[in-house]
Amino acid sequence: MANSKILTAEQEKTLRQPIEEYVGKIQKEIDELRKDGTAKVIMYQSRIENVKRDKTLSKGEKDSEIASCQKELEQAKAVEAQNKDQIAKLIGKAENYLKNNFDKYYNAVKASCIAEKEQALQEHQQKLAKIEKEHKETLAKTSAQAEVKEENYVYKNRVSNEKIELEKEYQRIKDRKHDAYSYKYHLIDLLRLSKFTFAENQAQKWENYKYTFNRRTFLLQNGLYIAIILIFVALCIITPIKKGTPLLTYNNILNILQQASPRMFLALGVAGLILLTGTDLSVGRMVGMGMTTATIIMHQGVNTGGVFGHIFDFTKVPTPARVVLALVACIVLCTFFTSIAGFFTAKFKMHPFISTMANMLVIFGLVTYATKGVSFGAIEPTIPNMVIPKVNGFPTIILWAVAAIVIVWFIWNKTTFGKNLYAVGGNPEAAAVSGISVFAVTLGAFIMAGILYGFGSWLECTRMVGSGSAAYGQGWDMDAIAACVVGGVSFTGGIGKISGVVTGVCIFTALTYSLTILGIDTNLQFVFSGIIILVAVTLDCLKYVQKK
Repeated sequence: MANSKILTAEQEKTLRQPIEEYVGKIQKEIDELRKDGTAKVIMYQSRIENVKRDKTLSKGEKDSEIASCQKELEQAKAVEAQNKDQIAKLIGKAENYLKNNFDKYYNAVKASCIAEKEQALQEHQQKLAKIEKEHKETLAKTSAQAEVKEENYVYKNRVSNEKIELEKEYQRIKDRKHDAYSYKYHLIDLLRLSKFTFAENQAQKWENYKYTFNRRTFLLQNGLYIAIILIFVALCIITPIKKGTPLLTYNNILNILQQASPRMFLALGVAGLILLTGTDLSVGRMVGMGMTTATIIMHQGVNTGGVFGHIFDFTKVPTPARVVLALVACIVLCTFFTSIAGFFTAKFKMHPFISTMANMLVIFGLVTYATKGVSFGAIEPTIPNMVIPKVNGFPTIILWAVAAIVIVWFIWNKTTFGKNLYAVGGNPEAAAVSGISVFAVTLGAFIMAGILYGFGSWLECTRMVGSGSAAYGQGWDMDAIAACVVGGVSFTGGIGKISGVVTGVCIFTALTYSLTILGIDTNLQFVFSGIIILVAVTLDCLKYVQKK
């Protein structure tokens, strides 16, 4: 019964023929009406643009040619306007015919494809059964171990080949159905000169998505996000049961975004280095150094601790000036150290893992030795309200993060440096051959990272009202790197989006916040983070292998 639904190529052609003839006849009439109107309008507009770009012509020759084209263009527009209503009626007539008759053709092809798929599966199963039967018969006649091994190998290959043939047949059926669906929009495209309605555009996008959808690729790209969403759903169910309060409240969401804001700067900085197939292990120590520096400068009263034995007193400096000075100091110090790592990476081809690890040790050693590892207490209480005030309960520190996201997005996507960043990350040899300075791009990425680290540590100091010490920020480097990897910034280089980095930071911050509310031990939270990083990098490697 199913086989009766299967259409041959001739039967499909017969079903489609009335549509081709009817709409094709109308299309010929429309083309005839457009010949001296719309067609010439497009031709002369194109010619004018070409003349404007032609550097071989003098200004006088250009003006003369453009004037001549403009004259012809006006005549063509007059014809176009004259025929507009008649063309619109013809298009409407053709579209009404398609609306009333196309579904009959498409539904027949769709039913044929379903039947073909069922038949293909049945034939596949029959072939597998035959192969298995022949395999068992061969094994029954064979006793030698080597021959048995060879027969098993041949059997596996034959089964694998049959699976490949089935996939090819499925793809052919899928192509047939897609071609039948697309034929309607091909006709509309010709009728309207590619002017589709919003609904038609969305219908085509959905069809193309279904056509190109691959389960394996989808799971590789989104499997981790699906797993994390399921974890959050579980946490949202468990939290009210254990703590008697819902997890996804307005205040909790604001708290998550507030905590994520300084970390966003760090992740955006390290993302540029991962884009170059690098990393940065010194992020956490940069935060500790920046926090300590900012706390010393903005400290409430005379500092209780010293730097190399010297007690700093900035109380005579106006508070706004101290805020700016602290920001500048954080940026300068962080950029100085990232520039050193960047120079060694770019000049001597040293792996960023080594250069940034050296930075991490040097920074922690210097800051700890200079400050004796003490915490420097609180900053002036008026500073947080000056830099990151809350407006009707909304923490404006989030706006600092949004500004950073917008600026870095613009740099990555709209500047020459950003394009070079992707080029060098994707293939440094090819980038160098095309005239891009790999040294400048690499050093620039490290400098940009330093600026972002400086901003991030300064904001964190303001958010925490001080408390700067050399130990602050421990483990933040792993969080920043993990956020980038979870967000799709690939260690293979040249692959990544700012939206992915933002998503990664929000995911990690929300997960940590949720687990803390549930009272999960901090050490176990590291286990969760480690598992997520491992899964994220594994999926990234699988995507790279599949691409290769």
